[in-house]
Amino acid sequence: MTPSLTGISSLATATLKYQPESAGTARRLVRCKLQDWGLDDLVDDAQLIVTELASNACKTDCTTTIVVEIRWITAETVRISVRDGSRALPVLLRAGEDEECHRGLGLVHKLTAGRWGAALDSRGKTVHADLRVG
Repeated sequence: MTPSLTGISSLATATLKYQPESAGTARRLVRCKLQDWGLDDLVDDAQLIVTELASNACKTDCTTTIVVEIRWITAETVRISVRDGSRALPVLLRAGEDEECHRGLGLVHKLTAGRWGAALDSRGKTVHADLRVG
């Protein structure tokens, strides 16, 4: 059974610095909000996704902040997004068996069944990933 959106706050955001520690703060935000919503079964995947998105944002070397958001957008979908000040769009690469990098977006792609994307805006870009509820 899918929990109802009625009467609950369907959004949580955090503005974070461009530093590796921000990924931990992003994970806590996602975990706490999903637990508030009673969506504990999404926590592990959501934390992996937000870690990847926040880590990628921190690698852009921008001097502004990143904004992490988790939003319950429909009864069946939770969206995790990260906005940063870079206009460089992410690219899904196929990592070789011996490579230790270039696996993150592949993991996001797998966990979301391909339901992720990126959009440019006046301040940089936002990368989002959608998880199915229930």
